[in-house]
Amino acid sequence: MFRQTPALVLREVRYNEADRILTLLTKTEGLITAKARGALRKSSRIAAPTQQLVYSDMTLFGNKGKWLINEAAVIEPFIGLREDFAAFSLGSYFAQCIESLAVEDQPDEELLQLGLNSLYALSNGLYRHAHIKAAFELRLMCLAGYAPELHSCAVCGREPAEPFLSLKNGTVMCRACGSSSSGKNVPLCKESLAAMRHVCTAPAKKIMAFKISDGALDRLAYASEEFLLARTERRFQSLNYYKKINGFN
Repeated sequence: MFRQTPALVLREVRYNEADRILTLLTKTEGLITAKARGALRKSSRIAAPTQQLVYSDMTLFGNKGKWLINEAAVIEPFIGLREDFAAFSLGSYFAQCIESLAVEDQPDEELLQLGLNSLYALSNGLYRHAHIKAAFELRLMCLAGYAPELHSCAVCGREPAEPFLSLKNGTVMCRACGSSSSGKNVPLCKESLAAMRHVCTAPAKKIMAFKISDGALDRLAYASEEFLLARTERRFQSLNYYKKINGFN
């Protein structure tokens, strides 16, 4: 069974001397694992399109639940990621997040688009890393069914003047109501709350199109990361590595 589909390479693992085992998010087949025979040879025509964080058009052969890559051609190499080690490490974190939440063999065009848009913004330096990362994390949680409730304070129903995000409940609260709630609450501000509302509701191509001050971006970035970690209930090695090389505590 042959399938031709665009695919984003989320992960690559060396197999034997010349092959790669790839984790792919494909447009038509969803999340799959495929072998790229001979991809590590210098003369291989599929060497470039089977690298991690490359978007390629692939011809796959499937048999008994296993996939082989017969042909591949690069659609988008995201060159900027290979010229900036910090950007590549952040892109690897995006890929690990996508892999952890994607459903095997189930196409998800919205998830694929989020990954491609985020990597494009990162590769081309369209926004600061913290800006792109926060938008990616928050929108990913929305696609995964964990969209936070940000309309008003979950307790008193009013617009929160000094907002907090409840990681336990995924709701926003004002300072007074948040002080009596259980679980960890992350402080926001009006500007960071407005940015979160934008990311959750904007069209896919516009989720990063917001202006934000440095202080508000710090709050947004912290809240988005903590919300993702709380909802997924896991830690990401790629995130720790990104922070390490960038000198974050």
